[in-house]
Amino acid sequence: MLSTRRIGSVLFVGVLVALLVAGSTVTLVEFGVVSAPWTQDAADVEIVGDDGERKAAVDVEVADTLEERRTGLSDHDSLEEGHGMLFVHDEEGERTYVMREMDFDIDIIFIGGDREINSIHHARAPEEDEDGGDIQYSGEAKWVLEVPRGHANETGLEEGDAVEINYDENESESGSESE
Repeated sequence: MLSTRRIGSVLFVGVLVALLVAGSTVTLVEFGVVSAPWTQDAADVEIVGDDGERKAAVDVEVADTLEERRTGLSDHDSLEEGHGMLFVHDEEGERTYVMREMDFDIDIIFIGGDREINSIHHARAPEEDEDGGDIQYSGEAKWVLEVPRGHANETGLEEGDAVEINYDENESESGSESE
């Protein structure tokens, strides 16, 4: 028969191992070593004005791991109209995005935790003698949307516009089912 002390030691070791495995998994996912089962690959983003009218709809790739956010669009040669990339952060905070190794101009749209546009920047691609690391744009955001340069102006996007995010697996960012 096992003593209470022995059972306590076994339970302690079991809990410790479980915590180490869970922590290692989160770390491996965050650094892009493995893909998390809860990450999204694509979504539809709709932007709605104060009048309730849809201003824009964008099909996006989702960057929700540290490695995906770091790479961003730098591994793309161009970006088609109506397409973009949505960067997802765990919580709202001050974010700085750089144009490192980018081949084309983009609009960078910072979206707050309230799902409203906080700021819009028109970002230029680096010149041939620049790597883009010094070309920086900052804003308060939980999500950051990158679209082709000029898209924000062409569609009339403004600070305060509402943003709806619908993941391809029919789950919206607000947690409600999308149609």
